[in-house]
Amino acid sequence: MFQGSSALTLDAKGRISIPTRHRDALISQVEGRLTLTRHPDGCLLVYPRPVWEQKRQEVARLPMKARPLQRLLLGNAQDVEMDGSGRILVAPELRAAAGLSREVMLLGMGNHFELWDVAAWASREEEDLAKGMTEALEEFTF
Repeated sequence: MFQGSSALTLDAKGRISIPTRHRDALISQVEGRLTLTRHPDGCLLVYPRPVWEQKRQEVARLPMKARPLQRLLLGNAQDVEMDGSGRILVAPELRAAAGLSREVMLLGMGNHFELWDVAAWASREEEDLAKGMTEALEEFTF
């Protein structure tokens, strides 16, 4: 299970270093094999490959009315592998689609990650908190 946030920097080639606390698990469990794709909220999703393969099958089975979501998720999916330094390359197309600048935020979301431009993440978090989470909190206790 992946959790927590990590402020990261895209290097000049468009690579990010996976934080050590996640890197070791990803190397031992999935040999550093990941899949990146777009999310409707404007960030990128980063899946360990076996988790993505299950999700990909779910998405592919959706009815025709979900074709736009299929295009977004399947049409933009790119397989990557961590290099010897624990870095992954975020393709230019995906960086542009998510508006990623140099400073990014990696959020652990359980079985996958979200990768946000740091300014977009701050704005989104502020917006989400301002709207409140009343409905979600109805079924959750602290």
